[in-house]
Amino acid sequence: MRSISLIFRSVVKPFIFVSALSFGVQGYAQDTSAAPAAAGSVAGSATAAVASTASKGDASAGAAIFKQKCTACHALNRNVVGPALKGISERQSEEWLIKWIKNSQALIATGDPDAVKVFNEYNKIVMTPFPELTDGDIINILAYVKEEGDKPATPAAGAAGTAGATGTAIDTGGVSNFMLGGLIVVVIITLLVVLVLNRVISTLNKLLLQKKGVPVEDEKVAEPGEKVYDKLKRLSKNKKLVFFTVLLVTILLGSWSWRTMWNTGVHEGYQPEQPIKYSHQLHAGTLKINCQYCHTGAYKSKNASIPSLNVCMNCHNYVQATEKYNGEISPEIMKIYKALDYDPETKQYGSNTKPIQWVRIHNLPDFAYFNHSQHVSVAGIECQKCHGPIQTMPEVYQYAPLTMKWCINCHRTMEVNAKGNGYYDKLEEVHNLLKQGKKVTPAVLGGIECGKCHY
Repeated sequence: MRSISLIFRSVVKPFIFVSALSFGVQGYAQDTSAAPAAAGSVAGSATAAVASTASKGDASAGAAIFKQKCTACHALNRNVVGPALKGISERQSEEWLIKWIKNSQALIATGDPDAVKVFNEYNKIVMTPFPELTDGDIINILAYVKEEGDKPATPAAGAAGTAGATGTAIDTGGVSNFMLGGLIVVVIITLLVVLVLNRVISTLNKLLLQKKGVPVEDEKVAEPGEKVYDKLKRLSKNKKLVFFTVLLVTILLGSWSWRTMWNTGVHEGYQPEQPIKYSHQLHAGTLKINCQYCHTGAYKSKNASIPSLNVCMNCHNYVQATEKYNGEISPEIMKIYKALDYDPETKQYGSNTKPIQWVRIHNLPDFAYFNHSQHVSVAGIECQKCHGPIQTMPEVYQYAPLTMKWCINCHRTMEVNAKGNGYYDKLEEVHNLLKQGKKVTPAVLGGIECGKCHY
């Protein structure tokens, strides 16, 4: 019985210690893995009473409205700026959703608990009001959300990831928490088996020595008043425990090092302070100024270009926001005037002009070629696809990671719309010439366009 007691004491303590260390590694790995979508819903509470389902509507009509007005901030199966919309009709009533979509701030002002909770849960980001939508339009949107949300996700052929109901790539190339947890469990079980076998072998050896009459020294048992230092010193003599502890610490440090190196140069969420507090939320959101009014290069060149201050003066020659500053010109607008050496009283420009030192946010490596016009004009991609809900940002930040993996996943899942597109019409003509065996020169392929060399 004493041998069994010694085995039990010798095994349980190292097992508890190594288990705690292992679960610490697992918790760290979960924290540093791809961030999961928030569990919130538009209802805000998982325990909220199930509301009545949405009335039947025209899903096809709702699809057009959804893609035009909702995709910048919402997806069906994952959180974007706002929550995932799958199953929303089961979580909230149709009447509540109509009020929320038309004017969320008005609903919050009434003190509605669900509305207030959602607003607080999503960092108090103001949802764009849609008073122009009729009740029928919203019902159609809900019908589309329900129809698409009920469809099972189908894997994309030849793609590394699978596509959800919205066609968004779901990365399956990383190590899942289940796989990592399983690996840690295997390590713990292996450790336990090794320790038990080690104790069994040690006990059998002692029995053999005792049978031969060789005196055997009993193992030291921890005294009730033993100090922590003495306990650690005793544990450090257990070679198996030291080996597995070093192994787990190596795995932990290796995971941390890999994550650090993997994210080198990735600036997702980067939000520097700019010399002028220009609000895209006001200009692109409230005033609905088209992005290309300021960023004129987006549709015709590689770079979207930073707008010159003369573009700002098209409006701010007259708009000065004096009503917000007790009759004085807004200090941010005054920065524009100062840079242009402009006198708002005489409407005259001086010669002492200075450029605004804007801080670049989106910065690709020099070896990565990205052409805005190829995506904006040819592919018809909206700015929000890469830059996020720019119309809701008081201060711009980098929304997407802009990594090669992120770009490749988009290229794998994005559908090419070639109908009525002059670029692909030209490409089709070239293919027909090749089929006919006719001569095709680089000029036919666009080889004499300026941007092919001078970009």
